[in-house]
Amino acid sequence: MQLETVSVIGGGAWGTALAQASAMAGRAVTLVLRNEAQAQAVNSSRRNDAALPGQELHPELEAAGAFTGTDIVILAVPAQATRTLLSTIDPNLLAGRPVVLSAKGLETGTLARQSEVLLAMAPDAIPYVLSGPSFAADVAAGRPTAVTLAGDDANSTSELAAALAGPTFRPYAADDRIGVEIAGALKNVYALACGAVDGAQLGASARAALIARGYAEMARMVTAMGGSAHTLTGLAGLGDLTLTCTSTQSRNYQFGMALGAGRPTAEILQSGAKLAEGVATAPVAAALARSFGVDAPLIDAVDAVVAGQSDIATIVAGLMSRPLKREH
Repeated sequence: MQLETVSVIGGGAWGTALAQASAMAGRAVTLVLRNEAQAQAVNSSRRNDAALPGQELHPELEAAGAFTGTDIVILAVPAQATRTLLSTIDPNLLAGRPVVLSAKGLETGTLARQSEVLLAMAPDAIPYVLSGPSFAADVAAGRPTAVTLAGDDANSTSELAAALAGPTFRPYAADDRIGVEIAGALKNVYALACGAVDGAQLGASARAALIARGYAEMARMVTAMGGSAHTLTGLAGLGDLTLTCTSTQSRNYQFGMALGAGRPTAEILQSGAKLAEGVATAPVAAALARSFGVDAPLIDAVDAVVAGQSDIATIVAGLMSRPLKREH
């Protein structure tokens, strides 16, 4: 499998970071932006300041205003925009090629995972899922980062992981695409909850309990949907959950803090808050849990807070009054 050229479609912070990492891995990289004018501006300045201010771009990275096909394709747009993006791409350009999905979310309306969206729009593409504890600024700056790359064929996934691995960006190959996708989506929902706990000043003990119970709830969801609970012991599970639920760098955690402080979702969005994938994913995850018959009180709680149907203090009080059960 030829794995020398990479297109990263999506010029936000995460797309720019993944393009940078791919270039540091020795690949020839095209960062696909919205139009040619944006691409020319990035190429002339050697920066994408709208996404990652001050970050110099690698010499092997060039921007373009359109996708024309490469050995590897990385999609780096928000989860709710993936289907729209794919509708603009000739599926023949993706046929037989590895397409790496980096968005962490579930699609509103369809309840679909990102790989399901891809295969609906480009049936002959080969889906891979990239997830794990990582912030765009760290990846772009070359700070040590380890993530999970999941695909259906073990040998091909290992080859792709090796092609994208650089001196500081380490993708570890895995075969549980479902588990990695669900973990990546749900950790954003739990990060909203943890941020809300801190925003409401309910204490570090409450946050730690929420992370632990969220991990257990995530395991129920993953196994019900055909994934492996073992996946959650790695980077895409425990690693990403811990990072996102404890760091103020996390957009979902920041959004949750605002919710916990009593601000409604609409007001936070109108104030120009950065995209928090968990806001759109929470109601989808709640519907998905119901469809699989999974008991998911934390997901339901976040959904209620995001929808303005309750506040975090009331939710936590309700969770604390649930019947005691044995932990295992």
